[in-house]
Amino acid sequence: MPNLTANDPAPHSASAIAAQPSYIVLPRKSELAGKSYPTVLAFLVDHFKQIDASVWQQRINDGKVHWQNGELINADTAYQATARVYYYREVQAETKVPFNEQILHQDNDTIIVYKPHFLPVTPGGNFVNECLVHRLRIATQIDTVAPAHRLDKDTAGVMLMTLNPHTRHAYHQLFLDDKITKDYQAIAKVTSDLLAQLADKTCELPLHWTVKNRIVAANPSFTMQVVEGEANSHSEISLVAIKDGLGLFELSPITGKTHQLRVHMQSLGMPILHDRFYPVLQPKGPDNYDKPLQLLAKRLRFCDPISGIEQDVECQGLDLLAMS
Repeated sequence: MPNLTANDPAPHSASAIAAQPSYIVLPRKSELAGKSYPTVLAFLVDHFKQIDASVWQQRINDGKVHWQNGELINADTAYQATARVYYYREVQAETKVPFNEQILHQDNDTIIVYKPHFLPVTPGGNFVNECLVHRLRIATQIDTVAPAHRLDKDTAGVMLMTLNPHTRHAYHQLFLDDKITKDYQAIAKVTSDLLAQLADKTCELPLHWTVKNRIVAANPSFTMQVVEGEANSHSEISLVAIKDGLGLFELSPITGKTHQLRVHMQSLGMPILHDRFYPVLQPKGPDNYDKPLQLLAKRLRFCDPISGIEQDVECQGLDLLAMS
């Protein structure tokens, strides 16, 4: 895994416009809850309430809103249900993430890549071009690079990206059919009770937990919580090493709920080191590059549905000694 120490503050650009457009499908009338929109502009202003109407007007004036075929949309363009509207996200200042991705494998259909901590996979929030997809499109000169699955901005590790739109569905299906194995590592503070049991030899490493519970959105909605009810999440978690009160854990997510491993570690009383969401949501602020979330997607295993080749790709693991 690349070095995760940044000596200098990350630079900002004065403003940033996405090199690749985002798009939204205009809803059918039955999906609008009684609302109606005479123009595309009226829909965009109402749908994206966090963006001032003047911003959308300016984007349209600058030719940054268009249909799928490239035809520009103007302020009077009529609303067309089910049509795709493409637009270019922009931010006043975009943070440059000072860590590099690394291509671990590439063929005609896929790239398997190491994603560093702090780098989002796709545009979002204050990031429009500082994302894994855009970096890979520049590096490979392939503009069809797209992720086959999710990985949190704060999590580092191995990711599968697709290159060929005609075969992309086959790789998505791997995840739907549970035909891909993801192995993670995490570092967390071990509970005092568990340390005492290990010290007096009433238990020994490795220790294993099967965690099954119900995870739903919390408040705010980008965080998750465990509630009563039928389990919809499942992780296998093992504690394999301890140093100075910190433990190295191996984790296998059987299901794929948002923040599942982070929430499951919290449910064991051992939230992942440097987690800004769990157990308590920290105030919003700049990323601390000296304290990356100690969660790593270390290994990815699957049979390639196109080539039939067994893929087994991993990156360097977390360093428990370096955390002590």
